[in-house]
Amino acid sequence: MLFEGKFTEDGFDNRITQLFGIQYPIIQAGMIWNSGWRLASAVSNAGGLGIIGAGSMYPDILLGHIQKCRQATSKPFAVNLPLLYPDIDKHIANIIAEKVPIVFTSAGNPKTWTAKLKEHGIKVVHVVASAKFAKKCEDAGCDAVVAEGFEAGGHNGREETTTLCLIPAARQAIKIPLIAAGGIASGRSMFAIMALGAEAVQMGSRFVCTPEATGHTAFKEAVVAANEGDTVLTLKYLIPVRLIRNKFSEQVSEAETKGASITDMVQLLGKGRAKQGMFEGNLEDGELEIGQISSLINDIKPAAEIVKEVWQEFRLAANMPFKF
Repeated sequence: MLFEGKFTEDGFDNRITQLFGIQYPIIQAGMIWNSGWRLASAVSNAGGLGIIGAGSMYPDILLGHIQKCRQATSKPFAVNLPLLYPDIDKHIANIIAEKVPIVFTSAGNPKTWTAKLKEHGIKVVHVVASAKFAKKCEDAGCDAVVAEGFEAGGHNGREETTTLCLIPAARQAIKIPLIAAGGIASGRSMFAIMALGAEAVQMGSRFVCTPEATGHTAFKEAVVAANEGDTVLTLKYLIPVRLIRNKFSEQVSEAETKGASITDMVQLLGKGRAKQGMFEGNLEDGELEIGQISSLINDIKPAAEIVKEVWQEFRLAANMPFKF
């Protein structure tokens, strides 16, 4: 076999499935305005690891999602916490009080909260876009790392390193478990990236197109309709983000081309663009954050079906790797 781990009667046994107590090394990303308790619990109940995305939630809203998720599943689930967002200390307090078993942090220094969370028995995973920062996560005491390539949707790394290049580099840099993200939406892509050293995959865009995701139906349909080249990485010198091309993304690109200042860009962005696009369904004036893999997503289906299909395709690829 080309990767670490072994198949079992009902799943897979490796460092990630052991660390999280899950059946399959399939993780649903924490995506703003898309990943609430319904999606997280559905993925966890299907044998993967569901994640509540706290990036679009006030502390009291996140608390409610955690409590509802625990009622909906007896399986492990996690919270994704972007560290640059406000009210982090309140989020941390709620996570500790509710005994959330796993936290995925991102967009910040992993040293800031890792030790505090681990004091309370919480497993900590940090999301990075380079091998250099993967090593910093290991040094900070993280239990695992998500290495996310340039193909991914939403906030992205300035390095523009693709997943295919990033995963082998990160694998060489760290000894702790490694999760791959960016451009993965099938069992075959899962097999390929695990052959390069990943021990699990994190998928975001594929799980956007589910009934359980909280995004607007119009946004989900726009993802399904997206073709190759319909996403663009913009805001590179502010906070890089990959979007579906629309009126808003064109305005941003035009402003960048003209050399707009950071102040001008912040004014152009205004407030609530991501909510306007993904949650409210304004396909022209809102941010439509999604990955390049959207061009290969052709339907909206339940999260459990996605987990099952990805796992079955992964097993097939592992048993017959040359019969694609």
